[in-house]
Amino acid sequence: MKGSRISTGLALVLALVATSLWWSYGCGYTGSARTQSEAAARSAGPPQQLSPEGQESLRTVIKGGNLSDLRWPDFSDYQKHTQKFYESYGYSLPWVRGMEPTAQAQQVIALLLQAEQKGLAAEDYDGPRWSDRLAKLKPAAPQPSEADAVRFDVALTVCLMRYISDLHVGKVNPKHFDFGLDIKTKKYDLPEFLKENVVDASDVVGVVAKVEPPYPGYRRTIQALHGYLEFAKEYDGSSFPAIQKAIAPGDSYQGVPQLTRLLRLVGDLPANASVPADATVYQDPLVDAVKRFQGRHGRVQDGKITTQTLADLNVPLTSRVQQMQLTLERWRWLPIGLHAAPIVANIPEFRLRAYDENYNIALSMNVVVGKAYDHDTPVFSDTMQYVVFRPYWSVPYSIAKNEFLPRIARDPDYLTKKGFEVVNSRQEVVTSGAVTGDVLAQLRAGKLFIRQLPGPKNSLGLAKFIFPNSFNVYMHDSPEQAFFAKSRRDFSHGCIRLERPADLAVWVLRDDPRWNMDRVRAAMNGNPNQQVNLAHPIPVFIVYGTVIVTEDGVVHFYDDIYGHDAALEKVLAKGYPYPG
Repeated sequence: MKGSRISTGLALVLALVATSLWWSYGCGYTGSARTQSEAAARSAGPPQQLSPEGQESLRTVIKGGNLSDLRWPDFSDYQKHTQKFYESYGYSLPWVRGMEPTAQAQQVIALLLQAEQKGLAAEDYDGPRWSDRLAKLKPAAPQPSEADAVRFDVALTVCLMRYISDLHVGKVNPKHFDFGLDIKTKKYDLPEFLKENVVDASDVVGVVAKVEPPYPGYRRTIQALHGYLEFAKEYDGSSFPAIQKAIAPGDSYQGVPQLTRLLRLVGDLPANASVPADATVYQDPLVDAVKRFQGRHGRVQDGKITTQTLADLNVPLTSRVQQMQLTLERWRWLPIGLHAAPIVANIPEFRLRAYDENYNIALSMNVVVGKAYDHDTPVFSDTMQYVVFRPYWSVPYSIAKNEFLPRIARDPDYLTKKGFEVVNSRQEVVTSGAVTGDVLAQLRAGKLFIRQLPGPKNSLGLAKFIFPNSFNVYMHDSPEQAFFAKSRRDFSHGCIRLERPADLAVWVLRDDPRWNMDRVRAAMNGNPNQQVNLAHPIPVFIVYGTVIVTEDGVVHFYDDIYGHDAALEKVLAKGYPYPG
């Protein structure tokens, strides 16, 4: 999906809409002023009635689910919605009164023209086409045709339905990507929504604003988008001079002036920082600015201009805008109206946050996620129901087959040496010693199973957090603490490893004051496989956002480690209708 700027054509449309509003609310064409109340009264009047021929024309367009006037003519996915909407008006035109666009129609058009400010594209909602349509109706045209009024009204209905749906649930159904997120329950009855909330609204902008996600992180991303849209206009984006080796503090580098411009623009270099215009030596305050830049892009903050840092600097700001647009799409997939504070793990960021009921961060920590290319952590939502202290690890068959069975075949005592045992389907121990040929055959057949004994060396560490799901993914402790200090942390088989599991345990069990840190620590070192059910299940979201705007307004960008951004971009580029 490409970001669009308000071009000269769009500016003209905005001017026409403004002029139309002025005619409606300010100077009349007969010399007498029309007041806003008169305009409202006109809009509150009956919808534009059509002749039998006009009604038949309207029915034909709706039945076909196609309008050639539209940028994306095929509206078959909205055909039933459109039919229901016009049936409720007896096949009259709710956006036209007296062969003139209503005040609400004009407000809708103004909104559609500013779609870029929401991470969408005005072009998708017919941005350049509205000027011609408005010119064919009153007051611009003294004798508008019924056919033009019909096409205007249908175009506005379809574009507004698309816009509201795109803002509320996103353009593409996440199920298309095999993500475990369900948007069906939050979809509006669009015909009813438009009729009850928009057609006769006094404040269309206020109504539409309420359809967006309520999350502070979403709103911060919208604000950051506005800044980067302007940055992209100000910065030419030419490539930095190539380097043969890393540029260290004190080295000469011809790209220093350009580096100064970019880092000052995006806020990594303070506005009052003094850097001579003709400087060629890479030194403070630029070094500190580069460290901030590196940190915002998920890199080691060493202050050196490496090939990776240079590659990040060379990413066009228009591409960063696009990253924000893709992230906003994913924000819109999330449910609203949660009745419990959620836990959210963001895969590309390698970060987990627990929120309170007002979406303020209560807990945050680093995580390790699934390896790119072969063990991706899935994107989905579910509900955490219990915690297990000192858990066993039941080795998945795929891991057992690929990693354990060949080693057992070479050394029958392999499991004993590594702290594993063989169990049956009832979790009864078959052997904790040498694996015989018969037992190995049953392991290969999937009739017996391998599990790791509880303890500090257990792959799940000393606690696991269960939110039952079809992906068999959960969160857990890990004995391999060194991974949490790495800047890129995709090392697991798909589950999520926690940097501070004891802190999360205290938080998820906070409804029971007996579960303080001391008791959690004792349980992590106590009896094996102790299960503690949560008094109130907790929503869990495993999400994928390559842009995060933190509470301080700092914009962070992360690598598209699983290629989900690229896949979403490819689908969005095809235009409507999108996979539903």
